[in-house]
Amino acid sequence: MTETLWVLLAGVAAGALNAVGGGGTFIALPVLVSAGLPPVTANASATISLVPGAAAGAWAYRRDIAPVGGVALPRLAAVSAGGGLLGALLLLTLPARSFDLAVPWLLAFATLLLLARGRLGAWAAGAAAEPARWAPGTVLTGQFLLSVYGGYFGGAVGIMMLALWGVGLGLDPAAGNPMRILLVAAVYLSSAGVFLAASDALSAPVPLAAMLTSAVAGGYGGGHLARRLSPRILRAVITTTAVVMTIAYFSHA
Repeated sequence: MTETLWVLLAGVAAGALNAVGGGGTFIALPVLVSAGLPPVTANASATISLVPGAAAGAWAYRRDIAPVGGVALPRLAAVSAGGGLLGALLLLTLPARSFDLAVPWLLAFATLLLLARGRLGAWAAGAAAEPARWAPGTVLTGQFLLSVYGGYFGGAVGIMMLALWGVGLGLDPAAGNPMRILLVAAVYLSSAGVFLAASDALSAPVPLAAMLTSAVAGGYGGGHLARRLSPRILRAVITTTAVVMTIAYFSHA
């Protein structure tokens, strides 16, 4: 019962963090591992659980969704879904030990991106004042590669999307946030389909169901909460969570 309560709380927090700026993986993955799931299974379960929350967050931002620069949103969504599918297949195909060894380093990499978020935002915002330099094919290629990473692990993938669009399309990060939520949801949706069909995520139905249902509430509530809370507070919460979880993983590696 205690483990289920922690999973429920983690689902709310993970869904909310993904809606307000990313970072849900930092909470969902460690809590599911602590509940007894192997890391690969926990990662698959976390992705499945965060799909409805990501969709709820996208629904909360539905009035703000627009084309991303000069690239049509349906094309970006299709590329994101394809990349997420490939990333999920890589996760299930490569040896589980590879993921076990990679998790601390993936967390560290994503944490560094979170810590550098201000610089990335300034960089992207500066690029937004200049004419777009990248052709649509270049942007779609970058989006595909990010989505492969998102399907395999996913930590801070939304931040990388915003940086890509800022540099390649001149899109302001704040304006791109609704589309970030939508395209992260596309990555999660396609990879979750692979995990449901080919992983053993369904072998642990209680934690999966607990996190899935609570992440919906977190994703929908987080999308509305992001409009009211200070961005500085939200960034502090996400970054602190990432740092703590990364240190914890390295200490047990």
